[in-house]
Amino acid sequence: QVELVESGGGLVQPGGSLRLSCQTSERIFRHYAVGWFRQAPGKEREFVAAISRTGLLTDYADSVKGRFTISKDSIQYRVFLQMGSLTPEDTAVYICAAQTMRTEGLRAGYDYWGQGTQVTVSS
Repeated sequence: QVELVESGGGLVQPGGSLRLSCQTSERIFRHYAVGWFRQAPGKEREFVAAISRTGLLTDYADSVKGRFTISKDSIQYRVFLQMGSLTPEDTAVYICAAQTMRTEGLRAGYDYWGQGTQVTVSS
């Protein structure tokens, strides 16, 4: 059963905006924090942002703080990543994941992953 499905990626010009969506299952949405990660060609996967199960806590990588906003929709079990002021350095496959392992904070403990959606920032 696929429980995490990303959408919303595409090609955007530098300075532009894009909103990614992670469709989760009810089980994932109600029980786990959800995070966004990204992986650029030739680079390791890196943490981007995360939101707690309750939605009360969020965390952002320094590289996206002030430009990206994570939120969740409890009606449709979706987690969004609103991205703004995009630069070519934001080009990557963006992947959402569920934090199913007990851990401190929101940056680790993810072992349920989606397939990812490609974001390309280019003129």
